[in-house]
Amino acid sequence: MRRLLAGLLALCLLSAPLQARDSLPSETAVLVADSVFLEGDTRLIATGNVQALQDGTLITASQIVYDRSTDSITITGPIRIEEPGGTILIADQAELDQSLENGILNGARLVLNQQLQLAAVQLQRVGGRYTQLSKVAATSCQVCGPNETPLWQIRAKRAVHDQEERQIYFDDAQFRVLDVPVFYLPRLRLPDPTLKRAQGFLIPSIRQTSLLGLGLKLPYFIPIGDHKDLTVTPYVSVETTTLELRYRQAFRRGDVEFNGAVSRDTLSTDLRGYFFGEGAFALPRDYTLTFDIEAVNDRTYLEDYDYSGKSRLDSEIALTRVKRDAFFDTRLTHYQSLRAGEDNSLIPSIAADMTYERRYFPGGPRGGELRLGLASHAHYRWSEVDVDGRDVARITGDLSWQKRWTLPMGLRLGLTGGLAFDAVQTWQDSTADYRTDTLTPAAAVELRWPLMARTAGGTMHLIEPVAMIGWAGGDRPNTANDESDRVEFDEGNLLSLSRFPAADRRERGAQAALGLRWRAKAADGWHAGLTVGRVFREEADADFSATSGLEGASSNWLIAGQVAWDQGFGLTARGLLDADQRFAKAEARAAYNTDRFDIGAGYVLLGADTDEDRPDTISEWTFDGAYRVSRNWTLSTDFRYDLVSDQFARAEAGIGYRNECVEVDFSAKRRFTSSSNADPSTSFGLTVALKGFSTGGNAGAYTRSCRK
Repeated sequence: MRRLLAGLLALCLLSAPLQARDSLPSETAVLVADSVFLEGDTRLIATGNVQALQDGTLITASQIVYDRSTDSITITGPIRIEEPGGTILIADQAELDQSLENGILNGARLVLNQQLQLAAVQLQRVGGRYTQLSKVAATSCQVCGPNETPLWQIRAKRAVHDQEERQIYFDDAQFRVLDVPVFYLPRLRLPDPTLKRAQGFLIPSIRQTSLLGLGLKLPYFIPIGDHKDLTVTPYVSVETTTLELRYRQAFRRGDVEFNGAVSRDTLSTDLRGYFFGEGAFALPRDYTLTFDIEAVNDRTYLEDYDYSGKSRLDSEIALTRVKRDAFFDTRLTHYQSLRAGEDNSLIPSIAADMTYERRYFPGGPRGGELRLGLASHAHYRWSEVDVDGRDVARITGDLSWQKRWTLPMGLRLGLTGGLAFDAVQTWQDSTADYRTDTLTPAAAVELRWPLMARTAGGTMHLIEPVAMIGWAGGDRPNTANDESDRVEFDEGNLLSLSRFPAADRRERGAQAALGLRWRAKAADGWHAGLTVGRVFREEADADFSATSGLEGASSNWLIAGQVAWDQGFGLTARGLLDADQRFAKAEARAAYNTDRFDIGAGYVLLGADTDEDRPDTISEWTFDGAYRVSRNWTLSTDFRYDLVSDQFARAEAGIGYRNECVEVDFSAKRRFTSSSNADPSTSFGLTVALKGFSTGGNAGAYTRSCRK
């Protein structure tokens, strides 16, 4: 502002006597006015629609008067100053010194970042850094007339805006809602909208739960330099005293975040707490290091405080590299179960994995693709009980070759051959062999016949019959099934030689797979797909569970499909149909998204299967949706319904209101009996965020326009 007005006066006085011009700065500006004239030897007057522009800052006024004898500048309004950073200053009249670092503006209004406006009877600039406002009212709500009352405002006897620190200090502050005083603070400090990180309180939230009662969370943010920060959140209710912590730090090649809490409550006589952490780093030679830590000292703590819904925690460190023709991954994982009745000493608590895969193309594209794979796995149980405390280590090597040809009439022929080696060692299991070494040769022939047609309406159809005949040899080792006890039979492994998820189990003997795939894409925006397939084996494999769909010599029918429209609707479904025309497993998901609402519904069916630790059938509906009632109001819901027990497993509803100056969210949640917590609970949450300050975010999308 100082440079702009100094340049303005320098430009205007080019016609003044030389000795007068010599004492003024030499900077230039663009000045437009109806008239510019001199009054005597010391007063320069620009009047009528005065506009001045320099360095992106625009000043608009009715009159500007510079008096060289007193080194003062008088500006007559209406005055409007627009700075490049988004700050707008509006006033009726201004008296400033020549340096423009000190002065008084009457009837002033300061608008920061086009969000927060501070109206004052008088505004005073001090030293070019501080802006002092007297009898000030601050709000980010749009006020379209002198008689309109903003939704909220801060009334204060005095306010100071520190432009360097980007902080606003209020004296004798009174917070009002619809002009009704709500509370009073003798001192109040808030960051202005341009500040991204500042020490101070963040948005508080009120939480009511049936377990913990009515409580308040008041987070306090502490920046530690430019690249790390700490957030301390006291949580106090009738039933608990909790301290939550969050630490974040960004590095040149990665970042970390740690979250934790410690609680003293009436639900337990012990001190309860949890600790979560995660991080990722980009290392030299395209390696990526990631880690996550998950630990809690009480099974129900995470759900009681709604920190997480996980029933099994995993802490892991991993090193990974992905290249065009190579993949490497190694990781160490620790598991902790929170499920009621599950003993952590009897589950594989520590697991180590290493995987390396490499592709080669001997002889170029005509020579096919050669793949080399190496893997190792080990898991450890804390128990020393025979069978239940079993520990296993495995090393696997896999060499395979595959090539595809295009035959006459568009037939696609594929050949695959390979040899796998598995070495498994088992401790503390008298029912399994201590050491097994197995060679598994395998070969397969795959045939596809893609047929394409276009209808008169422009719809493209692709029908592709597929078939595979394969064989895998080798003896079946006497080892425990710890890794492949849950098998997913889907479109991705229909033509695979082995559908077990890990190498501790392999399908052996002769087998065949038949399938039909259909795809369609219409010119008017819809597309669909359907896959039907079945597997036939020389003999049944006892390692497949009853609901895997692969238990017998002939598998269940795999049926999977999807359909979607560009208008926002989509449906996907997959199921395994057995010989009795009943689904052993099924899942479906439908969603419809528009500008006004988002709706999603899902269904899952898992039949009872003791081999998969599922004594009872699981049949559940899920539904989630959000409806924008108006520009400002939104309704949302999310629930899961258990059809077997004929009751809700989880239910949640919320309502939100947003405008240019406030954001309010209210939620109600009911959690019923879960695997880790036998006690149902109900919770309510309320969060109110004032827009216009850095803690409340930007609500520019909700800004209203005043009607004349």
